[in-house]
Amino acid sequence: MELLVLGTANAGKARELRSLLEASPLTIKTLADFDDAESIDETGQTFAENARLKAVEQARHLHQWVLADDTGLAVDALGGAPGVHSARFAGEDGNAKANRRRLLAELTDVPLPERTARFVCHLTLADPTGEIRAETTGQCQGRITTAERGGEGFGYDALFEVIEYRRTFAEIGPAAKSCLSHRGRAMKRMAAIIRRLAS
Repeated sequence: MELLVLGTANAGKARELRSLLEASPLTIKTLADFDDAESIDETGQTFAENARLKAVEQARHLHQWVLADDTGLAVDALGGAPGVHSARFAGEDGNAKANRRRLLAELTDVPLPERTARFVCHLTLADPTGEIRAETTGQCQGRITTAERGGEGFGYDALFEVIEYRRTFAEIGPAAKSCLSHRGRAMKRMAAIIRRLAS
């Protein structure tokens, strides 16, 4: 393995994944670097199923090693929603601001102690034949604030408070987030596997 394709075109997500792999000797690219990258329908019922779909289909199509993730927010008061629909919570256009507005509206009458939530990230690594070579999962527990706070991050970061720090992901900055986040935890395990495969 000399080249690894991150199976995302989301700039914020790609930036985070790149930073978590910066010690790797591999050349890192994203789907934005490939004109012929496929658009994969996320038809899975779980984060793991969607990550597998994206990794396997993209790896076979591009004939490259592909690391794909499916990540989302599960809010206890909403029965685990938005879950696998996190990116499309407010509609199919995937507008992050509209998603945050809808989440706040859904939780209008829910008191702060009952706004518990968790971010989940499932990573799947597929080789150029589409064979799954590794999978890892990471979670981060927190709660949903009553208003957006902070200017960093993307997606739901400005609403997700890490309770023990009393700050949202958008307030703690990228270095702290990479240690605490669901994606950081999943990637730490995956990076060790990638290093072994690349050696």
